[in-house]
Amino acid sequence: MAIAVPKMRFAPPQILAMGYAVMVLIGTVLLMLPISNTTGQSLSLIDAFFTATSAVCVTGLVVVDTGTFFSTFGQMVILLLIQIGGLGFMTMATLFALVFQRRISLRDRLLLQEAMNQGSVEGIVRLIRRVLYYSLAIEAAGALLFAFRLAFDMPFGRALYFGIFHSISFFNNAGFDIFGDFRSLTDYADDPIMNLTAMALIVLGGLGFIVLSDLADFRSKKKLSMHSKVVLATTGFLILLGFVVILIFEWSNAGTLGRFGWGGKFWSAMLQSVTPRTAGINSVDLTALHHSTQFMLLILMFIGASPGSTGGGIKTTTFAVTIGAMIAMMRGREDVVFFRQRLARERILKALTIILLALALVIAVSMVLSATEDHDFIVILFETTSAFGTVGLSLGLTPDLSTFGKVLIALTMFAGRVGLLTLVYALKPKKSPEKFRYPEGKIIIG
Repeated sequence: MAIAVPKMRFAPPQILAMGYAVMVLIGTVLLMLPISNTTGQSLSLIDAFFTATSAVCVTGLVVVDTGTFFSTFGQMVILLLIQIGGLGFMTMATLFALVFQRRISLRDRLLLQEAMNQGSVEGIVRLIRRVLYYSLAIEAAGALLFAFRLAFDMPFGRALYFGIFHSISFFNNAGFDIFGDFRSLTDYADDPIMNLTAMALIVLGGLGFIVLSDLADFRSKKKLSMHSKVVLATTGFLILLGFVVILIFEWSNAGTLGRFGWGGKFWSAMLQSVTPRTAGINSVDLTALHHSTQFMLLILMFIGASPGSTGGGIKTTTFAVTIGAMIAMMRGREDVVFFRQRLARERILKALTIILLALALVIAVSMVLSATEDHDFIVILFETTSAFGTVGLSLGLTPDLSTFGKVLIALTMFAGRVGLLTLVYALKPKKSPEKFRYPEGKIIIG
């Protein structure tokens, strides 16, 4: 017997887009309150909107320094927006439903399916439970490690607060920090504990909850899904590639790695390779990097994290599928094969669509900003890609943006977090069924 799917006034993609928009509006209002900052005066509407969007979209681009400008209340608002934005508002809504033992309806399951980018609703509530368990456990472990290390530099109570804030921020790939003066981790560039903890949080948040769940079941199942294998292989390759490129180009650069010994060079290069996975933290001055290194970071930001994670970008699987399709075409093969399994053609078309939409968005926004903002094009392109990938790395453009520039970058962050295909589906009119197909034609390619 067929299961009746409940009728919705709005489609799941529309509800998700509206949900994120509502969170941004609530965050904007709260951050405008005088109690939210240390000056005692209201933050301007555009700056509050930009900060709220950056927090909800777990980006980390900021127009004011989070550590010195915002009060404890304002920082807690930002932290709450990061947590809800990173895990997804539907995941947080499910948490309350589970706590109060409310039944998860089929409508809710359909929304969760869209939010987690799943193919079906089967096992979706079980996955959400794991998402919540994993998130809280990983964030708690990260907070304690940070707190014990920072306790050597500040009172333990303050160290614990810093640990909680940065653990949640880094796991959700948000990139917000409260060290002050836009310093991020520059004071801890050669510190193994701070770097290892930060990288572990970023990678675990960026792998995706589907992969984390798969890894947790590995002991009993003795196997991983093709998705998990592709994500792990691509993630490892990109981190290693970035590490090697940064190490080679910046080894003798006095403004970056050149001032460190072997240990500092290793940790700084590794962190800067991991952080473009959409985390947005830095341990060296990004403006002092060579253009070649900045461009490498730009590519890594564009690719981003993995599906079903707290990160953005086109996603590692999209990149892997596109490379796989290119290799298959060069070898004269019809199928794209990973780990002895072939991909459906619709997956390849979806990957190509996402890449082309992302390129179109980044190019269009960069062109417009190059006309409105008085900065070098590489700086503008870097900022735009960082916004789209919800990364948060910046070459210093964000605080200098015009009002129009702030709105445009905020909208780019929103598009990057919600997802370009989700946004397209949310804005498109209802699809009418195809009644016929046109005859096949031929066109010369290449």
